[in-house]
Amino acid sequence: MEEKLFENRVDLTALNESVKKIREEIAHVIVGQQEMVDLLITSILADGHVLIEGVPGVAKTLTAKLLSRVIDVKFNRIQFTPDLMPSDVIGTSVFNMKNSAFEFKSGPIFSNIVLIDEINRAPAKTQAALFEVMEERQITADGTTYKLEPPYMVVATQNPIEHEGTYRLPEAQLDRFLFKIVVHYPTPEQEFAIISGHHQRKGHTPLEDVKPVLNAEKIKQYRDSVQQVHVEENLMKYIAEIIHETRNNPSLFLGASPRASVALLNSSKAFAAINGRDFVTPEDVKFVASPVLRHRIMLTPDKEMEGITTDDVIKQIVDKVEVPR
Repeated sequence: MEEKLFENRVDLTALNESVKKIREEIAHVIVGQQEMVDLLITSILADGHVLIEGVPGVAKTLTAKLLSRVIDVKFNRIQFTPDLMPSDVIGTSVFNMKNSAFEFKSGPIFSNIVLIDEINRAPAKTQAALFEVMEERQITADGTTYKLEPPYMVVATQNPIEHEGTYRLPEAQLDRFLFKIVVHYPTPEQEFAIISGHHQRKGHTPLEDVKPVLNAEKIKQYRDSVQQVHVEENLMKYIAEIIHETRNNPSLFLGASPRASVALLNSSKAFAAINGRDFVTPEDVKFVASPVLRHRIMLTPDKEMEGITTDDVIKQIVDKVEVPR
């Protein structure tokens, strides 16, 4: 009888099998970076967009392309540059000489997974073109609204904002990303594994070996399962308290929005599911807290000058808020 009490109320067997396969496929190409891989899988199941930040050469774009390989859906890549216009992203109306009427030619944003490379290279006008599609999964052009087929996910890469020729993303756009994942340099051991693998492959591209694991139908099923993951009321209060603390912290100029609360809840449920549990624990909330919040809060100028980071403040807040028993 006791064993039944601990059985999952939601069947996560197929989901966990797929997660295991995704990790195996990505491991063919990416050395280490386990946390980043788990966050990317979590974002797929939580129906969220991802911003990946790191210096050039740490496999940000490669990781995003890998994600498109393990999911059997349409994929487009857009390289953001300072001269890119909104119409280059969304599309534009073209006059058709045959029927003497304008026709809308859709841009590369019409896809399932869209990789936006170096998103902070384009100015605010082009950034604003993404607001509607990222939040509502639709595009309005010339008075007509076009709904995008699910799943729809933007995976954007950016260089650190202090790099030459970059623009800070508007707060309204940053808030639309579920996670901001920061990619660091590899350890000496990982660096050795990278160059050793490159040498052994003799020019062969490992991306060619990656096989699709998920399709649109499976993603829909798994997302439905994630929505059924149980969250105790005291854990929801815990999430609300963390968000509330960001709005009253003396180190922060800007706190997190209610969208951040929902993001923290959804990503905690998805992270619990990929770990085989149909219930959320405080550890799940703690794990996703930094990637959910680091791009949604702003430090006060004096704290920035002191060299304190948003991750430092998030850790202080999470440590301060009492964990529910």
